[in-house]
Amino acid sequence: MKHGKKFKSLSRTKSHRKALMGNLASELVKHKRIKTTLTKGKELRKYIEPVLTKCKEDTTHNRRLVFKALLNNEQAKGLVTELFREVAPKIMDRPGGYTRIIKLPPRQGDNAPMCYIELVDYNELYSSEGTTEKKTTRRSRRGGAKKAAETTEAVADKAVEAKPKAEPKAKDTKPADSEEE
Repeated sequence: MKHGKKFKSLSRTKSHRKALMGNLASELVKHKRIKTTLTKGKELRKYIEPVLTKCKEDTTHNRRLVFKALLNNEQAKGLVTELFREVAPKIMDRPGGYTRIIKLPPRQGDNAPMCYIELVDYNELYSSEGTTEKKTTRRSRRGGAKKAAETTEAVADKAVEAKPKAEPKAKDTKPADSEEE
């Protein structure tokens, strides 16, 4: 039975599972988006969210905890710095939910459900910061006819100014004698 069990074992021992989550977390911080199985993605979300919450407050203790979560390897020093300098300011006002899981079609070989897991503030497709809002105009009955008349007059004036002057027709080059024949 599953009473009180808060995690999935992923068919791994505790040390193997810890190494897997640390590696996936490091890759997520490094690339901002990774492709993995759905089950691993959901477990990674539970693992990385508290780590990202610790990044909001830059203290020595929090840096050490984050470093420990990213498995104390050589590249973790750079990743911890990146987390506290680049990622933390972006997620500072967010109360949680720093990651997004996007489901993908099943994997070809074993039909395992796949997903992308990404940091929410780093996807330009879903963020509203990168998009500029289209300027909308309000249409109303009052004053609409007046504006339409002004615009048609302006267009007509521009057309008259842009129209080239008509040149007089050239006279026939044939002599008058040839017409009489």
